[in-house]
Amino acid sequence: MSFITHLECTRCGKHFAAGQIHNLCECGSPLLVRYDLQRARAKLQLQNLRSRSPDLWRYREVLPVTRESSRVCLGEGYTPLMLARRLGDKLGLPNVYLKDESQNPTGSFKARGMAVAVSMAHELGIRRLAVPSAGNAGGALAAYAAKAGMEAAIYMPEETPLANRLECALHGAKVTLVPGSIRDCGRVMCERLQGEDWFDVSTLREPYRVEGKKTMAYEVFEQLGGRLPDALIYPTGGGTGLIGMWKAFDEMQELGWIGARRPRMFAVQAQGCAPMVRAFAAGAERAEEWTNPQTRASGLRVPAAIGDFLILRALRESRGAALAVSDGAMLTAVREIAETEGIITSPEGGATLVGVRKLLADGFLAGHETIVLFLTATGYKYLEALETLTLERIN
Repeated sequence: MSFITHLECTRCGKHFAAGQIHNLCECGSPLLVRYDLQRARAKLQLQNLRSRSPDLWRYREVLPVTRESSRVCLGEGYTPLMLARRLGDKLGLPNVYLKDESQNPTGSFKARGMAVAVSMAHELGIRRLAVPSAGNAGGALAAYAAKAGMEAAIYMPEETPLANRLECALHGAKVTLVPGSIRDCGRVMCERLQGEDWFDVSTLREPYRVEGKKTMAYEVFEQLGGRLPDALIYPTGGGTGLIGMWKAFDEMQELGWIGARRPRMFAVQAQGCAPMVRAFAAGAERAEEWTNPQTRASGLRVPAAIGDFLILRALRESRGAALAVSDGAMLTAVREIAETEGIITSPEGGATLVGVRKLLADGFLAGHETIVLFLTATGYKYLEALETLTLERIN
């Protein structure tokens, strides 16, 4: 059972009733779900998790879906957390782990958020869902909407990898290609669907995708035997996962699982689209929109994030940082992860390896820490970007 009590605005603090349809607060800010964690504490205990199913619904007391029949499940969550021994030897890091999100349905961490968002839409009686997507979020929405018997409309940049476009179409979604970035897709989506009964499940414009993403933090804690890592390296576009995990740590403390200590949070972006890096360096609370975003990592081609102030707050409160890496370096890192650990990850996943090297070189990390790199999606959806890495090896 869920112990949801209400929703709360992240900026003005206004409360909204649970069990009703919500997008943003009137002040234009995202909403977060709140729970009665004192009541949940009696049921959600580490020893009780051993007998539960290996998916994100094992944390059902801190998820918003109130009826089991509302769940739209494809087996999402509880992805492997693997000690990267060979890669760690090269880096001089004895305790570096890879959280392999490619093993989610549809091949990426986006399945987590969409599983919970679509389940809540099902519970609330919503039948038509729309999203702007640079790739993986659209594929996840299309799959979960198909499973639930809902309609899905996906607006994607023209440069979106072919695999992502085909995935959405195969699941029966309506796919519209738009010139420009994901922000342009959002604008076109709003214009075309205005006045129709489509529900917007854009990043942080509805309150439930973040709830699915936060389960990554619960899993890492559980998979490390009931302890937190020292640092999380996370590829950041819209930042839903980073925001969700930061929220999860507060919940864990109130559940009695942890104390006040938090992992240091590090956001990695592409040099060609790094609004959080620029804002973090400037000490700003909000990030200005990045003009002409350019990167082969489609998930990082997000010129503006509605949750920018939440991302920056988490980075600063955790004594973390934001850093930018080049496309060439992240693609080379994809090959290095494949050669050392047997995982073909996306360019976004490769960015985390480049990021941890920079953090070591700059003295942010000493090398003895327990560090988790988030490999957010499979590289098999990015064959166009990865082809140049292998041409010289194919006779």
